Amino acid sequence: MVKLKEEEKIQLKSEQEAKEAPKEIKSKSEKNKEAKDKAAKTVMSKTATLHDLDVVLYPLVTEKAVNMIESENKITFVVNDTSGKAEVKKAVEEAYGVKVVKINIIRDMKGRKKAIVKLDKKNKASELATKLGVL
Repeated sequence: MVKLKEEEKIQLKSEQEAKEAPKEIKSKSEKNKEAKDKAAKTVMSKTATLHDLDVVLYPLVTEKAVNMIESENKITFVVNDTSGKAEVKKAVEEAYGVKVVKINIIRDMKGRKKAIVKLDKKNKASELATKLGVL
């Protein structure tokens, strides 16, 4: 009977070790990576509908547009010809999860309709631009 008790103790220890094995201690760098991943997911947490993607066609990459991203917290998009300010504001806020303060709409010499979108101070245009591949 003594041997059975010792074998049972060994089994219990191995079962306890198996339960504790998945619980690993994470280093600070791993925690930072997880926090960044969560932050990236929250920025783009809302999914863009097809209507949003029809309104906002693509971000504009010119020297002037890049200067506005860096200095004035504004990002420029080429939008659909029939889109208005309210539609563009709604589409940008829903598609990219940012707060829009102001929108200016311009027609350029090529016939494109551009929307210059000023973002809230909490949202940086440079962060959105890097996610979109502008910077």
